[in-house]
Amino acid sequence: MSTFQTYTIENAPDGSKAGLEGAKRAFGFVPNLQAHMAESPALLAGYSALWDLFSKSSLTPHEQQVVYLTSNFENNCHYCMAGHSALAKMIKMDAGVIAALRAGTPLPDAKLEALHLFTTLVVRQRGFVPDADVDAFLAAGYTRQNVLEVILGVATKVMSNYTNHIVHTELDAFMSGNEWTKPATVAA
Repeated sequence: MSTFQTYTIENAPDGSKAGLEGAKRAFGFVPNLQAHMAESPALLAGYSALWDLFSKSSLTPHEQQVVYLTSNFENNCHYCMAGHSALAKMIKMDAGVIAALRAGTPLPDAKLEALHLFTTLVVRQRGFVPDADVDAFLAAGYTRQNVLEVILGVATKVMSNYTNHIVHTELDAFMSGNEWTKPATVAA
């Protein structure tokens, strides 16, 4: 197994120092994900840019977490699922919604469930979502802008989820109590 370095602001490649400083400002510390991404200044900058753009999307913070947690679930990312579970709790997302997202079961909120289902299809079908499913998402109260912003959120998570799979990112301390393993009984 290849071992990837966990960088600090001090020993990171020059092109990654500003990105790690930005992560530290945002989170109060440098998360292990960004510490690994620092190996590639381009990846770190790309991830940070998409993260920032998605945070400014027309989706609410709770809806953004639904997209992120759904993507993490579908991509089987233990690190991001733990991290976003903690972040969802910090924004006071309903505990039942968080639990359902972690279990891969229907959400108790109909509109959020429509977002969950649509995001699941985007990830599983790699964007080849049937028109009828796009129409159902729109009928649930979402917009065409939201359709495209789900793609932005999924793209953000592809970068982090895949990085975590390859570098075997260790959980950060703030994730304690949110450890996660994908349930084996979830239907495809």
